[in-house]
Amino acid sequence: MSLGCNLFFFSVKEELRGGRMNYTIALFGEAQKGKFCFPYEIKHLSQLAESLGNPPKDSLGLYFAIQALLYDRKLIYIRVKEEGFSTNDYLKGFHHLKNPDKFPKLNAIGLPNVGDHIILDATYPLCVLHKSLLLTTEKDLYDYLTCRGK
Repeated sequence: MSLGCNLFFFSVKEELRGGRMNYTIALFGEAQKGKFCFPYEIKHLSQLAESLGNPPKDSLGLYFAIQALLYDRKLIYIRVKEEGFSTNDYLKGFHHLKNPDKFPKLNAIGLPNVGDHIILDATYPLCVLHKSLLLTTEKDLYDYLTCRGK
């Protein structure tokens, strides 16, 4: 099944120490259940299903969460009401991720279905703090680049 979008996952040589996942990805997205704006630390597909349920129609967050887990990444999933539109949910989630004691290492922050420049611009300090990559889709990057300042 192709959704017409890609999410970049690290193609760097795997360095697993004692079976532990070495890369951490924070993903934002919709879900059927769970608390809003709460950072869920997910390690297994079964835990993802139990904590967050099924993905709503046209949502990409859980789809990419499954990919991250299949690539053996540590996953932080933050549920938002509407992907790309719930600005306050994203900002509250970013606030959680700014805590270096709780999240000392974030390699990437994924924002599928987000083309809003307010949300994407707000990730900049977080990406600098953690030296993280920002993961997005081609469609969302296009929206960001062409709609900026409107």
